[in-house]
Amino acid sequence: MTDTFKKRSYGSIAVGTGRKPGIVVVDYQRAFTDPAFPLGGAPLVERGVQNTARLLAVARRCNLPVASCFTAYWSERDMPHWKVAVVREQFRHGHPGSALEPRIHDPGYDVVVCKTGPSIFFQTPVVPYFIKEGVDTVIVTGCVTSGCIRASVIDSFQFGFRTIVPEDCVGDYEEEAHRDNLRDIDRRYADISSCDAVAAYFEDWRKRND
Repeated sequence: MTDTFKKRSYGSIAVGTGRKPGIVVVDYQRAFTDPAFPLGGAPLVERGVQNTARLLAVARRCNLPVASCFTAYWSERDMPHWKVAVVREQFRHGHPGSALEPRIHDPGYDVVVCKTGPSIFFQTPVVPYFIKEGVDTVIVTGCVTSGCIRASVIDSFQFGFRTIVPEDCVGDYEEEAHRDNLRDIDRRYADISSCDAVAAYFEDWRKRND
């Protein structure tokens, strides 16, 4: 963080953790994770998938809520005015790119929603699900950092959740976009952490709540 922001008190207060964490997995669907698709195969996204899979194994072992999402539409009539041609053309119900990445998905455990905007929280039941589960701390994973992750973090913040982003569990197409957006998120809305640190937090939470 630059001195210009620091001297104006940006990032001076940590978000920290609350009573109970939950984890969201944003758009780790094959369109982004499989290099066979036009938007798939970015190295930072692949790294994020691998680390998120590790973190989810701990979350499920600790019986913590997991909400995953994919983005899909029935036609151009029900989608926003995306400026990304591939999204307009391929993000459709039934398209193989809408399938969740198997490495992060447990169909017997996870709550899965289809989202139509950038944020996992926009017009989906994720907030009421977390409220029912007593969650007040949201861990955000998924892709892409500069788009749907940033939007999900801002919504999580606006809904009053403590919000934490493990840097190595989210990914983007470019390192610069990834770093710039996480740096700005860290200034304003959320704490930036790591997969290992959040996994340790989950285990500590389980021990305290057994």
